[in-house]
Amino acid sequence: MVRYKILDELLRDQYHEYSINDLTQEVNDYLSDLNSQSEGVGLRTIQKDLNDLKSIFLVDIKEWWVSYYNKELRKTTQKKCFRYTDPSFSIFKKELSDDEKFLIREALSLLGKFDGLPDFDGLNSLKSSLGIDKSYNAIVSFDKNPKEDKTCFGELFTAISQKMVIEIEYHKYAIDLTSFKYTLHPYLLKEYNRRWHLYAADINDDCKIKNFPLDRIDSVTFQPSIDFVEYDGNLSERFEEIVGVSYYENNPIEEILFWVSDESHNYVIDKPIHIEQTTIRNPEIIAKYREQYPHLIGGTFFTLKCRNNYELIRELSSFGKELLVLEPINIQDKIINRIQEMNDSYSKLRK
Repeated sequence: MVRYKILDELLRDQYHEYSINDLTQEVNDYLSDLNSQSEGVGLRTIQKDLNDLKSIFLVDIKEWWVSYYNKELRKTTQKKCFRYTDPSFSIFKKELSDDEKFLIREALSLLGKFDGLPDFDGLNSLKSSLGIDKSYNAIVSFDKNPKEDKTCFGELFTAISQKMVIEIEYHKYAIDLTSFKYTLHPYLLKEYNRRWHLYAADINDDCKIKNFPLDRIDSVTFQPSIDFVEYDGNLSERFEEIVGVSYYENNPIEEILFWVSDESHNYVIDKPIHIEQTTIRNPEIIAKYREQYPHLIGGTFFTLKCRNNYELIRELSSFGKELLVLEPINIQDKIINRIQEMNDSYSKLRK
C-alpha cells in the first residue's frame, strides 16, 4: 500500500515524464527516506504494481514515448512514460469534512489574487462545489500589477513547485527591449512594491542566482530533458541583508545612522525600513548625536544594517526632509545626488 500511495502521486503528476526506471527510482528514494534499512524494490515489482492498479482499481494509465538525453550513453534516446489518463483521479480519494471544506474555501478565496496559478482539471468544479465563484466576496484584497502576465506567473509557479528547468525570453529596458534567452533553475517568486520577481540560477553563468521581474518575461518554456538542481542554501537569508529585491554580493553590509522628525518617526517605528532597524534609546548615545548634529530639533535616531542597493536609496529618500541620513557618507552622497538631480529636472520646467 505504501508503494501504491507513492505511485498514485507520481502517476497524477502532469509535469514530469516518468519511465518505469524513473518510477522505480522515485519509489526507492521514498522508501529509503522512510526506512534507511530498506533494500528497495526492482523494476518487476513496480511493473506488477502498475498492472495491479489497472486490474484491481480499474485505473486507466496512458503510455507514450519521449526523447531524452541519456548521460550514461551520452546520446539522445527514447523512453516509455506512464501517467494517469485522468490527472484528477486518485485511488485514495475521500470525502471532505465540513471543516475541511471551509478551510479550503477560505484558502482558495485568499489565493484568488494569483489568477495565473495553473488551473488543474477539477479545480473549477471544486471551487463551484465550495461556493467560490466570481460573486464571492473576498475577505482580503491585494493590489495587482496590470502589466504582469497571469499565464507567466502560473507557469513559473508550476516550474518551481514541480522542480523543472525552464527557458525564458526576457527583455531589458536599457537596451531597446531586445530579448534574451536564459536557461534557469527556478527557486522563488517574491513580491515587492506591487511587482513580482523570479529568483533563479542561470545555468549558463555558473548557476549564479539572478532576479527577473515578471513584467519583463515574455515567455516560459519547460525543459524536462535537463535535470533540476536544488539551491544549496536558504534564499530567504538574502532578504535579511537588503531592502527590496536587488542583491549585490560586492556591496558590503553597512551600518546606517539616520534621523527622523517627530512628525514621521512613528511611521518608521511601526513600519521598519529594514528588519535590522534599531531605535537608539541610550541617553548617552543620543546626547552625543545631539551635540554632533545641533541643528536637528527633536526627532529620533535610528540605525539599520544592510547592503546598499537602489531600493534602499529610494526608500530613504521617500521621506524627504523628514528623514536625514547621517552616516555613512557614501549613502548620504547617493541621496544628495538623487535630490540634486530631481531639483535640476524641476528647475528646467520653470525656465
